Amino acid sequence: MGVLLLVNGGFMLVSSLISLLSNDGFVKEITTSSFIVLLIGFVFLFFGRRYEKQIQKREGYLIVTLGWILMALTGTIPYIMTGVIPQFTSSFFETMSGYTTTGATIIDKLDSLPKGILFWRTTTHWIGGMGIIVLAIAILPFLGIGGTQLFSAEAPGPASDKLHPRITDTAKRLWLIYLTYTIVQTILLYGAGMTIFDAVNHAMSTISTGGFSTKSESIAFWNDKPLIQYIIIIFMFLAGTNFVLSYFAFTKKFQKIFQDEEFKLYSRFIIFFSLLVIIFILLSQNLPNDSVLNIIEPTIRNAIFQVVSIITTTGFVTYDFTQWAPIVTIIFFGLMFLGGSSGSTSGGVKIVRHMLMIKTGFLEFKRALHPNAIIQSRYNNKTVSESISLNILGFFILYMLSFIVGSIGFGILGTDFESSLGLAASTLGNIGPALGSYGPSHSYASLSEIGKLWATFLMLLGRLELFTVLILFSPFFWKKNY
Repeated sequence: MGVLLLVNGGFMLVSSLISLLSNDGFVKEITTSSFIVLLIGFVFLFFGRRYEKQIQKREGYLIVTLGWILMALTGTIPYIMTGVIPQFTSSFFETMSGYTTTGATIIDKLDSLPKGILFWRTTTHWIGGMGIIVLAIAILPFLGIGGTQLFSAEAPGPASDKLHPRITDTAKRLWLIYLTYTIVQTILLYGAGMTIFDAVNHAMSTISTGGFSTKSESIAFWNDKPLIQYIIIIFMFLAGTNFVLSYFAFTKKFQKIFQDEEFKLYSRFIIFFSLLVIIFILLSQNLPNDSVLNIIEPTIRNAIFQVVSIITTTGFVTYDFTQWAPIVTIIFFGLMFLGGSSGSTSGGVKIVRHMLMIKTGFLEFKRALHPNAIIQSRYNNKTVSESISLNILGFFILYMLSFIVGSIGFGILGTDFESSLGLAASTLGNIGPALGSYGPSHSYASLSEIGKLWATFLMLLGRLELFTVLILFSPFFWKKNY
């Protein structure tokens, strides 16, 4: 955790450099914030220098959960020191939203923020996004968190039953891919018409599937520059894909990519729901003959953009999807429960879990017809163990229960029905835009202080795959004889 704080403090120093270069007047405050975090990190390292470095499962759960909370707590310091978000609750919400790559914000006028703070805000996305990749590939298989064992055997790293020395190699390769995507997208966005500052920030937000923008209108600010939006669509798609497949692409193992069942279903979902949304939008509009061509391209672009944005849980906005036909709003609400691929920076349930639950359902039909037959679920031509199937089923049940409890919590705090459902689905799925009073064209600023804390908890819960957080509340976790 001391190392995590050093990383946090180091990135704050980069933000202070941006503040200096942009002359926004907050160099001293951001630099001081960095030194405070670095000092705390060195203190942690000093007191922990003689302790055993071997991580067991119990420590793994604690490090992951407490590490995320500690990063978010220290990440609030630049907001508070600069006075941009002076209230702790609001700054903690904004920071947790950043690290969990949710992208929900309490800031209404982004355009007026100092560039040093805008960059720090985006940096929390970038740190959190890569942290999730390393977590998914290297740590969660070791902890036995549902679904990740399915791809860990093919990942360029550890086996699923123990931590392996190659975790370091895995993390380095993934960091390189992550950095490469960020640099390439930055260059493309700059070439398409963004300023270099906007290009860097949006590339960092896209690859992390975060959704923080430098503009109050989000990507709708560039509605007159379609190329920018098409570039972001492509990189949102890549960010929502299992990063192991990106590794295969860089090592020219393309056959493994196109044989991957999750990737194929992920692609089909995006195509199917994009077409569905486009059809419903066009059917709900009365288009004059002379403007059909002028309407169709933006409609198709906005529909594809918003479908990819919600499925990958990025949360960028080019159009308020709640302003389209009611059936379209219902579709987008359903998409909030899909999520991207396992091993990606996306949040949500994940495509692989949906796929295996569907397969298990059909297998039950076959078993009903052929009770004596031995029928097993398979994924990528490998048998899926019963323990993984039960883990996935347990995860989904727990996820839906968390959504219900989350909705009730917002309702108790006085939020209307539609907004409560949207808030719970969006924060738990790390999506960003919700429904009702907190839709794509609104911020979370009007949420009560307790409501912000509740939303913050749901963001952390969803980001860390439920079990990692909830197991800390179980009595037997703290008993040494277990």
